Amino acid sequence: MKSSLITRGGHDKLVAELQHLWHEERPEITKKVNWAASLGDRSENADYQYNKQLLRKIDRRVRYLGKRLEELRIIDFSPEQEGKVYFGAWVDIENDDGEQKTLRIVGVDEIYDHHPQHISIDSPMARALLGKSVDDEAVVQTPSGAKHWYIVDIRYEKFENSAN
Repeated sequence: MKSSLITRGGHDKLVAELQHLWHEERPEITKKVNWAASLGDRSENADYQYNKQLLRKIDRRVRYLGKRLEELRIIDFSPEQEGKVYFGAWVDIENDDGEQKTLRIVGVDEIYDHHPQHISIDSPMARALLGKSVDDEAVVQTPSGAKHWYIVDIRYEKFENSAN
């Protein structure tokens, strides 16, 4: 079961996507479907079939987002998090070979945009980093064995109007 945590920024993106689909994209495609349907024989009408399929895809995403947004719990920065890795943290890490990475621990719903630095709270890397401080070692179990990473820096995005 995937976690229901999300950052405020991630939540805002999903809300914006839902609004765009519902108020802009869906009405536009509905017009196209109605226009194509008015042309007659729907079985031979590629415009009708394509746009009808697109409309079903939009409706599935709208239903999913509507349900998922109700389940999600927004996690805002809290001063108690300062200095340790928790949900929403940007973490700079380095291994013994000098390889460096900057990662952000986010909810599974925030991975959809394939941001190269976002990792899911449910990932082995995130689990190894959680609760650690700067200079701590995080051991990540991978298929090729344990990987050792050292925490170089931790920071959080702080939203001004996060009290809802």
